Amino acid sequence: IIFLDEPTTGLDPRSRHNMWQIIRELVADGATVLLTTQYLEEADELADRIAVLNGGKIVAEGTPDQLKRQIPGGHVRLRFTDPDAYRSASDALRDAAARDDEALTLRIANDGSQRELRALLDRLDAAGVEADELTVHTPDLDDVFFALTDPTAALPAQPKEHVR
Repeated sequence: IIFLDEPTTGLDPRSRHNMWQIIRELVADGATVLLTTQYLEEADELADRIAVLNGGKIVAEGTPDQLKRQIPGGHVRLRFTDPDAYRSASDALRDAAARDDEALTLRIANDGSQRELRALLDRLDAAGVEADELTVHTPDLDDVFFALTDPTAALPAQPKEHVR
């Protein structure tokens, strides 16, 4: 059994990835690793099971995927450069989109499935609108942490998104 407390704090990205590889090799060779970290990307990358602590107590436990499935918050973000296209998309998605008129972006609740993405894109096609950028956000461990440690807190302002 190996206990690692914040093993990558202060490491540059290359060194962090090298450390992650060493930890994976230890586990592959049969070692049990108990890792404490505040870097949730690290926990997602390395952990088979995660326990989330709040106030010194475990508030959730499970695999990274199990924890992420418990949290709502998946969405699609559409960004426009043309104000007319933005208004047309906003009208077409009136019932489903949260608007940011300054940034010309729309945020639509969406689980990221092919079915839901296709339905969203079909609505935009029917309106004759094309977004300049489409990003899909699925809940990550940061979202899990925020939801479990302070359910009234807003999710991070800059969610981790996958640009397409």
